[in-house]
Amino acid sequence: MSRKLVVQQFLTLDGVMQAPGAKDEDTSGGFEHGGWQLPFFDATLVEFMLQRYASVDAFLFGRRTYDTFAAYWPSAPDDGNPFIKDMNRLTKYVVSARPLELAWGNSVRIEGDVVEEIAKLKQQPGKDLLVLGSGKLVQTLMRDNLVDEYALIVTPLILGTGTRLFRSSDSMQNLALLDCKSTGTGVVIMTYERKSA
Repeated sequence: MSRKLVVQQFLTLDGVMQAPGAKDEDTSGGFEHGGWQLPFFDATLVEFMLQRYASVDAFLFGRRTYDTFAAYWPSAPDDGNPFIKDMNRLTKYVVSARPLELAWGNSVRIEGDVVEEIAKLKQQPGKDLLVLGSGKLVQTLMRDNLVDEYALIVTPLILGTGTRLFRSSDSMQNLALLDCKSTGTGVVIMTYERKSA
C-alpha cells in the first residue's frame, strides 16, 4: 500500500495561504498581514495537528518554507510547545533548485526530476507524507496529481490580498469530504481526498 501525500494549509475565507504564522514570514508582493492565523489558534487545532503528525513519518517542504522552519525549530525553546518533538524528529524532504545547507537534522534534499522523485517517495513503505506551506511546490504537486488529501484549516478572516492556494490556472479537481470540525475560535478544519477521474 502506497503512502498518501497530504497537503495541510492554513487558509483565510478568501483562500489566502501566505504568511499565516509570523509578520515577516513572507512579505513578497508587499504582503502586510503576516501572522493572521495566530489569534485563532486553540486547543482543538493543536489536537488536530498532533493527530495529523502522528499519521506521518516525513514532511515535504519547498525551499522558502524549509528555510523559515529551519531557522526556528532546531533552537526553539522547549517551553511546552507540543510540536517541537515532531518537527525536529521527523524526516524533512526539501525541494530546492539552489544549493542548500541541510543543517536541520533529518533533512534530505530532493534532486533531479522532482515529480518523479516524489512519486517514488509515495511508493515507499511508511506513513504518509505531509506538506506544510510550500505554496510553489504545492502548485506542482496539484498539477501533476500527486496530492491525495487536503487538510484545509480555514480561518474566519478575509484579507483580500495575498498568495492563494487554489489559483485561476488550476485544473478541475473532484474531491470527497472525509472530515469536518470547527474550533472555538470559528476555524473550520476540513479534510478532503482527491477522487479518481
